[in-house]
Amino acid sequence: MADQIELASPPFDSVSSVRFSPTNPNYLLASSWDTTVRYYDVAANEQKAKFDHRAAVLACCFSDANHAYSGGLDTSVRELDLQTEKINHLGQHSDAISSMNFSRDQNTLITGSWDRTIRFWDPRASNPQQSSHDLPERVYNMDLVNHILVVAMASRLFHIYDIRKMDQPAQIRESMLKFMTRALACMPDGQGYATGSVEGRIAVEYFDPSPQAQEKKYAFKCHRQTIDDVDHVWPVNSLAFHPVYNTFASAGSDGTVSIWDHKSKKRLRQYPKYNAPVPSIAFNCDGTKLAVGVSYTWEEGEEGAKTAERPAIFVRNVGDEVKPKGWTGS
Repeated sequence: MADQIELASPPFDSVSSVRFSPTNPNYLLASSWDTTVRYYDVAANEQKAKFDHRAAVLACCFSDANHAYSGGLDTSVRELDLQTEKINHLGQHSDAISSMNFSRDQNTLITGSWDRTIRFWDPRASNPQQSSHDLPERVYNMDLVNHILVVAMASRLFHIYDIRKMDQPAQIRESMLKFMTRALACMPDGQGYATGSVEGRIAVEYFDPSPQAQEKKYAFKCHRQTIDDVDHVWPVNSLAFHPVYNTFASAGSDGTVSIWDHKSKKRLRQYPKYNAPVPSIAFNCDGTKLAVGVSYTWEEGEEGAKTAERPAIFVRNVGDEVKPKGWTGS
């Protein structure tokens, strides 16, 4: 079995997000700056559907096996029917949509935007927008575990909500990291979350506000390299927790993907480097595969774009390297 495959028919411009189906380990969505969302069967290595938008797509997610959602610079919230390839417009933000998550418990789509709101949508309702919640800053990232929604904003601000009680955040935090938040992922065990910044650092945080739990939080440097005595520092673009082992993967603009065990504070593996930055990664629902979007992320501006490699999406088969040492099962 090959370590990884490269998907046929990748996007033509940078990959913004890769997301696997919550139920089928082979179904993958990829949103892109080429104004599309593509739907792949990674086992067959085929693009099953493509959805065109009016502008760059920044976020996508599944709800169930047959439906997905997307949003981006054209501010529209879209429901995508993966079988018929029909698009249903649910509504609009007043600025770009940067992130989205689907709560299967509540059957609700949650979208976050640069318009400083998060909005809740019921796709089956005649008026899909159920509520809108104002925030002090632009939303950059969101992630959801159980009923806990973590919202990462500009100015290094974090709000933590219980989605059943949205009148106010359960907690308000400032990032442990000194620079802009670029990546966020919640632990599948519901204990906390990890964040990454543009300055090659990751922080691991816990929800429990008690001093004992807060003592466990920490931050570390990564996605850095010393070349000829000069420190090169790259953004951490994406984080993804393994659904079974609670270890996590990080991806950076240095073109590397690493696996970390946050309990032992150790790196378990660094995969061979890709030939371009890695803007987005995702584990599938059973934790057997890791999708890796590889594309130029504009760190070198217009100049870098001239020599940039074409975008690609790889799907890596994962093995024991994602298991914590001495794993016995929880």
